[in-house]
Amino acid sequence: MTYNSREALMRFWHDRDIDDQTEWIVVDNSSSDGSAALAETLGARVIRLPKNVGFSAANNAGLATARGDFIGFVNPDVGIDAAAIDRLEELARETGAVVGPQLLDPDGTIQPNGRGFPLLTAKIRNRLRGDDHRYLLTSDGAAPRPVVWLMGAAVFGTRATIERIGGWDSRFFIYYEDSDIGLRAWQQGVRVLLAPTATATHGWARETSGRFRWMPWLREIASMAKFYSRYPEMILSHRVASRAHPAIARAVYPG
Repeated sequence: MTYNSREALMRFWHDRDIDDQTEWIVVDNSSSDGSAALAETLGARVIRLPKNVGFSAANNAGLATARGDFIGFVNPDVGIDAAAIDRLEELARETGAVVGPQLLDPDGTIQPNGRGFPLLTAKIRNRLRGDDHRYLLTSDGAAPRPVVWLMGAAVFGTRATIERIGGWDSRFFIYYEDSDIGLRAWQQGVRVLLAPTATATHGWARETSGRFRWMPWLREIASMAKFYSRYPEMILSHRVASRAHPAIARAVYPG
C-alpha cells in the first residue's frame, strides 16, 4: 500500500531483489506525489484508488486482486529479498501460521517488530521508554518465535490462512489494525510467528512521531477507541489478558 510514498519506493524498491514469478501489486491510496507512476515504472501492477481508503482497506483490495496463494503485505519502506520471501513461504505453508520476517533498522540492528499483548499500559510504556521486554519481541534464535501480533509493515501468510482470519478489518483506517489481525488469528487457531531466518530492512517513520500534527493523532485515537472497545481485557492487566486468551499466553509467555 502506498500513500505519498515515492521517496520510500525509490529507496527500498528501486533495486528490488524479487524474481519475475513474484506478483508485485501496489495499491495506491490516491497519492499526490507520483507514487503510483513510479511504482509502475519499477515494474509493479498498480491499483489506483480514487481516494485514500486507509491501510486495511487498501490491503484487502490488493488481496482481492492477487492471483497467488501466498500473500505478503509489505510497506513501501521495507526492503526484502527473494530469499527471505522463500523462507517465509516455506514456514507459512509448513505451519499454517501468519508469519513475518525479523525486521532490521537501516543500520542493521534488530528492530522489535514482534509484539506481546497490546495492553494499553504496554503501549504507553512503549511510547515513554520503549524497554518493555514482554511487549517488544524479537527472534534472533534458530526457531520461529510465537508473538501476539506483528507490526503491519511486513505480514505474510497463505491465502487460505489470511481468508480464514477474514483479512484486514477496514474499520481501522490506520493504527491498531495489526494488533487486531494478530488477535483474530489466534482466536481462529492460527499462530503468529516471527521468523529469525528471514530478515528485511525497515526504514520506520511513524506519523505520530516527530513534528506534531493533529490528523495522525486523531486517527490513532479513533482506532484506539475501536480496538479497546473490542478487546476491553487489554485495558486491564497482563493477568486478565492471559485469562482471556490462554492459548496466546501459553505460546508467547511459556515461562
